[in-house]
Amino acid sequence: MRRLRTTTPWRVPGPDTLRGRLALLALIATALWVALLTGGFNLALSARLGDQADDLLRTRAAAVAATLETRPDGGIVVHEPADDGALDAGIWIYQGDRAIERPKAPLRLQRQADRLAGHGKVFTETAGPHASRLYALAVHAPHNSGRQVGTVVASVGLDPYRSMARATLAGSAVLGLLLLGVVYLVTRAIVGRALRPVAEMSAQAARWSEGGAAERFGVAGRPDELASLAANLDELLDRLAAVLRHEQQQSAELSHELRTPLARIVAETDWLTARRRDATAQRASHAAIASAAATMQRICETLLSEARTRSASVPGRCALPDLARDLARRCAEEHPQAVPVVVRGGAVTAGVAASVAERILTPLLDNARRYAVRTITIECAQVPGGVEVAVADDGPGVPADVGPAVFEPGRRADPADGHDGAGLGLALARRLARAAGGDIHLAPCPAGARFVVRLPAG
Repeated sequence: MRRLRTTTPWRVPGPDTLRGRLALLALIATALWVALLTGGFNLALSARLGDQADDLLRTRAAAVAATLETRPDGGIVVHEPADDGALDAGIWIYQGDRAIERPKAPLRLQRQADRLAGHGKVFTETAGPHASRLYALAVHAPHNSGRQVGTVVASVGLDPYRSMARATLAGSAVLGLLLLGVVYLVTRAIVGRALRPVAEMSAQAARWSEGGAAERFGVAGRPDELASLAANLDELLDRLAAVLRHEQQQSAELSHELRTPLARIVAETDWLTARRRDATAQRASHAAIASAAATMQRICETLLSEARTRSASVPGRCALPDLARDLARRCAEEHPQAVPVVVRGGAVTAGVAASVAERILTPLLDNARRYAVRTITIECAQVPGGVEVAVADDGPGVPADVGPAVFEPGRRADPADGHDGAGLGLALARRLARAAGGDIHLAPCPAGARFVVRLPAG
C-alpha cells in the first residue's frame, strides 16, 4: 500500500519573537514611506532639472535672436558680439530653410536642428547615450508683419542633468537604506525596553511556579496595559490557588472520611482472625464489614460524581418530585423503623442528572432520618433563576453555636450522638451541589433543621 505523504502548508518565514515582529512591522512601514518620499523627491527633481534646461534654451535662443537684424526683403544680418564664443555654442541660425550659422555638432544633432528650421517655440530631444534637448525660436520680419523669415535653434546636452538625477537617486537610496537600518535597530531597542517588564513578570511567574509562592504582581506603578495584564494574571493565580486548595481539601476530606469505615473493616477483620467466634458473631462482623464497605463506596461515588459534574459540558435533567418519592420509598424499605418521609411540590425539573441530584439529597435525607422525631418533609419548588429542594425534620435542630459550620468537613451538630460516620456527608453534598452550579444552605426554622438545596432549572 502506498504511503500518502503529507505536506505542511507553506508559511512566510519571519521573526519568532514579539520584539522582532514589531521591529519588522516598523521597518516595513518606514520602508514604504521612504520609498514614497524618495520616489516623489526624485520625480520632482527630474522635473525641476528639465525646467532649468528649458529656461536655459529659451534664454540662449532669445539672446541670439536679439543680435539678428531682419531686412524688408527677408534677409537676416548677424551682428556678432565682442565675445560670442559661449553664446554661439550649440546655436543654429536659419534664414528660411538655409543655415547661415552652424556650430560643430554630431551629424544626428545637425539633422535634428535642420528639421526645426521654419518652426517656432518647439522643444525636442535626441535619442542615444549622449542626448540633447533642442529649442526653436522663430525670427519674424520687421514692422510687425508677423511673417517668419528665420529660425534660431538652441541645444543643450542632457548628460549633466541626467547624471545629477542619477547621483541624487543613488544618494537618496543609500540614505534610505541607512535610515531603515537605524529605524530597525532603534525600534528593536525601544520595543525590547518596553517589553522588559513583561519579561520580568514572566520570570517572576516561573520562579513562583517552582516554589509555590503566594506573591502576586499587583497593578501599582505599572502602565495601563501592563496593569491590566498583571490583574488578569493575579486573578488566574488566585483561581489556580483556589483549585489547588480545593484539591488538597478534597484529598484531606476523602482520607478523613474513609478512615472510619476502613478502621472498622480492619478491626472486624482482626477480630475474626484473632479468635474463633460463633455464627452469630461472624454474621455481625460480616454485616459490619459490608456496611463499612458500602459507606466507602458511597463516598467514592459521590466524589466521582462531583468530578464528572465539573468536567461535563452538557448537564442532565431530572424531575425532582419523582426523585424525592423514589428516595423516600427506598428509605422506608431500608429503614422500616424510620419516620415517614412526605414529599410536596408540583412538576419541578432540575438541570442536573438524576444521579447527581440523588447524591446531593441522600446525605440530607440520612441526616434528617437520624434526628427526626415524627416526620421528614421534602419540598420541591420553582424559584426565579432555578429550583429549590428543602429537606426538613422535626428533630432538635442545629445548635446556634454550630450554625453554617455544620457544613465543615468532620463537623457534626452533636459529636456524641452515637451515629456512624465522620461528619462529611453535608460537606460532600454541598461540594457536589456547588460543582453542579448550585448550593446548599441552612435555612431558619422554628423547630428542627431545614436544609435548602438550590440547583439550576432544567
